[in-house]
Amino acid sequence: MTTIRAATDVGGTFTDLVYFFARPDTGAQEIVTAKSESTPPDFERGVIDVLAKAEVSLAEIAHLAHGTTVVINALTERKGVKTALITTEGFRDVLEIARGNRPDFFNLHYEKPPPFVPRHLRREVPGRLTQGGRERTPLDLSGLPAIIDDFRAEGVQAVAICLLHSYADPRHEQEVLAGVRELWPQVSVVASHQITREWREYERTSTAVLSTYVQPVAERYLTRLADGVRERGFDGQLYIMQSNCGVDSVEKTKEIPITMIESGPASGFWGAAELGRLINEPNVVALDIGGTTAKTSLIEGGHVKIISDYWIERSRLSAGYPVMVPVVDVVEIGNGGGSIAWVDDFGKLHVGPRSAGAVPGPAAYGKGGTEATTTDANLVLGRINPDYFCGGEIEADMEAVGRAVGAVAAQLGVDITEAARGVVRIANNNMINALKLVSLNRGYDPRDFTLVAFGGGGGMHAAGRDPAGSRRLLGLGNADERPASRLLRHAPAHPQREQLERDRRAAP
Repeated sequence: MTTIRAATDVGGTFTDLVYFFARPDTGAQEIVTAKSESTPPDFERGVIDVLAKAEVSLAEIAHLAHGTTVVINALTERKGVKTALITTEGFRDVLEIARGNRPDFFNLHYEKPPPFVPRHLRREVPGRLTQGGRERTPLDLSGLPAIIDDFRAEGVQAVAICLLHSYADPRHEQEVLAGVRELWPQVSVVASHQITREWREYERTSTAVLSTYVQPVAERYLTRLADGVRERGFDGQLYIMQSNCGVDSVEKTKEIPITMIESGPASGFWGAAELGRLINEPNVVALDIGGTTAKTSLIEGGHVKIISDYWIERSRLSAGYPVMVPVVDVVEIGNGGGSIAWVDDFGKLHVGPRSAGAVPGPAAYGKGGTEATTTDANLVLGRINPDYFCGGEIEADMEAVGRAVGAVAAQLGVDITEAARGVVRIANNNMINALKLVSLNRGYDPRDFTLVAFGGGGGMHAAGRDPAGSRRLLGLGNADERPASRLLRHAPAHPQREQLERDRRAAP
């Protein structure tokens, strides 16, 4: 019997698998990869599909790690459950008051992002602790039954609990948690002390609410995934990738699903850091380009930066929502292979953030997609071989591609090739801006870093030329000292190295 270590990752468009094993006869290690389409909303089916496609024996897998975008997608698409909040008397509006961190301070029309829990579902209980955890006012749960009755009548499916200063002593929260479970055993309930024991009431309340909001969704997903692989003979350890580059058990992750909010990107950046250490390039800018998003992170000294003040949906126009759990420091934008190209009312071309996803997908997939995407533009330009699309597994529907990109070209008043070039250039520049956010905007010189690109579109877009035709890789470095050439020159010796170096020097 061989012993297999496998990992799967669910993205918005594709589900990927990689596993390696040592042959029992020779001891030689082999690596196998596979890719299948994601299957929203039942994403666990995509994992089962890719395992079957790779023809891997689940009974021989000893260690299975899983990364997923289910939590972050449920939050950004507002596909969680109806959530209520129980908090300390007098602090009902902490979630709505939030912080004064307006991103556009002089915008008189600015509106705060709405809280995930409306005011009528935020209730208070008497009782107070000091910042040191000493009880100032005893907890009074006499009104809890009436609160639970109101939540039932409102159709609440999950209850978050966040009491003042529970980071110092969680005993009040624990009493409320026990009371809710006794009065309403069927409801999903999460208390803030189960997630984080850090101060700052707004951030802690937001984290508890967001975790509660997605908890039933994540629990159903992870339960179906675990049951699905067990039914097919898997008897090893199933781990869920966490946002801090670690792993945790399925049972613990079900309780606190917010910890896997960036589980997919975290594993990629961890791998990029390990690659940098192997080739003696400890300073890396990692770029992950998938089907829905592009993500980037700066790795300095071989270490992935982990932060605990992570925010979702934070932008120039929105303050976003804080998540107080350890998360890899990542900038994420809505630009990937499935990002839709569109023309606004002023005749200006845009790419993303809306994505064709796995269904219907880019027009090239032949599944009914009618809007042009980055993948379709790459096919028009010959940057993707239509005769070997998706490794030859899918026959590219070039007629649909022509119609989709042609519609954009007609709106712009240019030919289809120029429209496709415009789509790719805009997508590349969006990715450049993301790279600048983790480098130049933080005082780092990109020329001191090596670009490591991965994901389905990583290699194709990272090697893109700028409009002037220079050799710069997405704006990092210059023609004399490119990150890619440094990466090649410092790489360990291998049989093709000399030929690759000759080809690089001979390139125009």
